[in-house]
This record gives sequence, C-alpha cells and structure tokens, in this order.
Amino acid sequence: MFTGLIEEVGTVLRTFPGDRSLTLVIGARKVLEDLAVGGSIAVDGACLTVVAADAASFTVDLSEETIKRTTLGNLRNAQRVNLERPLTPMARLGGHFVTGHVDGVGTLLSREARGDSHRFRFASPPDLAPLLVLKGSVAVDGVSLTVAALEAGAFAVAVIPHTLAATTLGLKQPGDPVNLETDILGKYVQRMLALGAP
Repeated sequence: MFTGLIEEVGTVLRTFPGDRSLTLVIGARKVLEDLAVGGSIAVDGACLTVVAADAASFTVDLSEETIKRTTLGNLRNAQRVNLERPLTPMARLGGHFVTGHVDGVGTLLSREARGDSHRFRFASPPDLAPLLVLKGSVAVDGVSLTVAALEAGAFAVAVIPHTLAATTLGLKQPGDPVNLETDILGKYVQRMLALGAP
C-alpha cells in the first residue's frame, strides 16, 4: 500500500528485454535506504518487486501483464520515473490509499499554467469513468491528485509547483501516456453494486 506522495524521481539506467518480459535497473538514492530484495516499490505508480539492489540502484522485473497494462514497457534509458516505498504502520497517510495496481493508461491532453500552478487534462479509458469522482482521488503515474473537473472521456487536476518540481509531471507534454489508478473504495462500491449487494 502506498500514499501517492512521491519520495524521489529516479532514472532508468538499463533495460533488458526478455521473452515477453522486461528487466529495469533504476538509479536512485533516497528509496535505497531500507530497500531490500523481495520488497515492493512503486515505479510510476505500479507496484513492483525488487529483485536486486546495490548502493546506487535497484532492479525490477516486469511481467507480460505489467507491460500490457502500464506504460513501463515503453521506458528507455535515461528516462525519469516516480518512486515511492510502501507505507509503514507508523507512516502518516498524507495522500490517499494507492495500491500500485494500475487500472489503465491515460494520455495527457493539455497542460495550462494558472498562476503558479498548472491544470492538466487527461483522457482516460471509458471503463474508468464510473470510478472518477469530482473532488475524489486519482493516482497519475503514482502521484496522488484530486479530480478538479470531469468531462466525457477525460478529467482534469490542479498541480501545485511543489508537485511539478518533485515528480515527473513537470516533464509531461500533451500526448504522453500515464498510468492511472482510481480510488480503491470506488472499486469496491462498484463491485458490490454490480453483484446486487444490499
């Protein structure tokens, strides 16, 4: 479980394509402090298992399913990624509950400066529409954000200067793909309603 509060922006150092799989070596500093082999880490919002680590980097393997459902299969050397370690029992929950299980890939439609902040508009897959709620939470590449506006097939968020500087969102341009995760509570409500639960 994660919060969507990015701890560090890392750099893809090497990629090793496999047979319907991909191995990534990611350079980092802060998240390496207590990162252990077998532990979890969110990379651009996708929960992955650390398979190796040293003083300057960690390695993760992407399965065919992860490549198919996220943007991670398109990562290249020198690309920047958002990193977050999982919650500890004593951690403050400053963002929202983020599982690291990406629901779909969206596309940045536009970004517009509004004073010091920016408004980002994202296209989202049609099946996510019922799970996006005005003033509700959404994780974009693992970043916890609040839905500021909804329209058919798209939503908007307001991004403050700190978030632009401390995450990869400041690097995003219209047309760029992003990983989307909707709020977990909405998923449970949707499932209960689909099953006709009282």
